[in-house]
Amino acid sequence: MSTSHSHHHHRHEDDESKDEVLARYMAQHGLKSTRQRSLIIDTFFAVGGHLSVEELWNKVREQDSKVSVATVYRTMKLLNECGLAHARNFGDGQTRYEAAAGRDHHDHLICTRCGTIVEFENDRIEAMQDAVARKHGFKVTSHKMELYGLCRDCQRASGAPTTAA
Repeated sequence: MSTSHSHHHHRHEDDESKDEVLARYMAQHGLKSTRQRSLIIDTFFAVGGHLSVEELWNKVREQDSKVSVATVYRTMKLLNECGLAHARNFGDGQTRYEAAAGRDHHDHLICTRCGTIVEFENDRIEAMQDAVARKHGFKVTSHKMELYGLCRDCQRASGAPTTAA
């Protein structure tokens, strides 16, 4: 029997949907998909932004009061391990997670002189990108924007004669 074309008919859509990535990771690690786990994951991606486990837990409990904070914690660890979420530490001692899947997304300002990278988010830019894509009949799966120039310090430094390289 020919199975040659059955499983790659929508491979090219966007390499792997997060569901596929997750399903594969969980299968490899002998984990079962539970309703609670799916709810936590869906909530996390729906809310977007930088969420701490507590914040996410509060959101999830609005829909299912039986979910424990430990389950949320383990689920986020799972998303972090399979690369769907990134753990970030913002100095307040709280670990926050952000979705890796292109939606909540930082663009970058890059200094060509000292190499400093500044992350920024601008909803209007994101919205305009979506609008432009729609106008051209495109479905954007990912993008990357980098703005190059001189940071504040280097502008100051280059205001003076740049003898020290």
